[in-house]
Amino acid sequence: MTSIGGASTGMVDWNLAVATATRLVRPGPEVSRDEARAVVAELRRHAKASEVHVREFTRLGTEEGHDTPVLVVDRPGWIRANVAGFREILRPLLDKMQERRGTTTGGAVMSAVGGKVTGVELGMLLSFLASRVLGQYETFAPAAGDLPSGGSPDAPGGGRLLLVAPNIVHVERELDVEPHDFRLWVCLHEETHRTQFTAVPWLRDHLEGEIQSFLQETDVDPMTVLERVREAAQSLAGGRPEAEEDDGGRSLVEIVQTPAQREILGRLTAVMSLLEGHADFVMDGVGPSVVPSVGEIREKFQQRRAKGASRLDLALRKLLGLDAKLRQYRDGERFVRAVVDEVGMDGFNRVWTSPNTLPTKSEIAKPADWVARVHRRAE
Repeated sequence: MTSIGGASTGMVDWNLAVATATRLVRPGPEVSRDEARAVVAELRRHAKASEVHVREFTRLGTEEGHDTPVLVVDRPGWIRANVAGFREILRPLLDKMQERRGTTTGGAVMSAVGGKVTGVELGMLLSFLASRVLGQYETFAPAAGDLPSGGSPDAPGGGRLLLVAPNIVHVERELDVEPHDFRLWVCLHEETHRTQFTAVPWLRDHLEGEIQSFLQETDVDPMTVLERVREAAQSLAGGRPEAEEDDGGRSLVEIVQTPAQREILGRLTAVMSLLEGHADFVMDGVGPSVVPSVGEIREKFQQRRAKGASRLDLALRKLLGLDAKLRQYRDGERFVRAVVDEVGMDGFNRVWTSPNTLPTKSEIAKPADWVARVHRRAE
């Protein structure tokens, strides 16, 4: 069994995942070297400017700013960063699966072979996703090579903000919108996520605790999980275009749930809806004053989200749970807007007081219930 960064790799060959994804990922849009440098420089400027805009609008954070880095990356860079993050957060689950596999006859051989297979299949999935992500705040981000992360040497993994330059250029061209405005618009959304985690110190640990509780409740045969990854990879390769109809349309996460996991997942869904909806709300709130063409950008981007893509793309979205993420944007933004309309921004910001003031999944759908619970209790 080999080791990368101290993490067990028996169940997944992480190096092979990176190599496969990097080899398969589609090339980005054609840009000259000078244009590429200009895009990178502009994204860095917009990320810096977005700190001030987001802080003033949300009333979160301090003038000292963040200690988390902003990295403008290409598609292979996004792949390397996410493999490092996956390896970190999935370590307890994979160790548990490895231990279980080790007690079976021929387990070591099966793990070695299975790790290679899963590495290839994970790489195929990452190659699909790497061309679609515009930006990402990596909450659980161990430093790795050319990918620094925030936090101190004693407490690494403090997060980093990734902006995927070729994908931003691709979408701005596809939508035919003003490039400078679109780049700032994207930075506003991603900067909001960075502000959420840097201004609310307990949020990262709370989210990590919920994820680890979810993974600890996983009690399935390792082959079940690997089979789901295989199904997604086969869909990507065109082998199973009917995948969106399998298992009642459930995603990878939903398929492996225990009753305890369903409860945890409900809480995680509520938190993610809050974070995504808050970012969209801030982006729309700040946009009109600093992004002249924000109305056109928002309309075209919403149409792009709603339209989706090919049958294969829709199948993968269902299997990976990406369609749920789109609902999180919509439901979360409605929650934030309703609460701010009712009690103002300072009243909304009580949501960041503690885990107890986070909205439940039902409160995301009924914002008045959250207002009644949190504000009446405070009064």
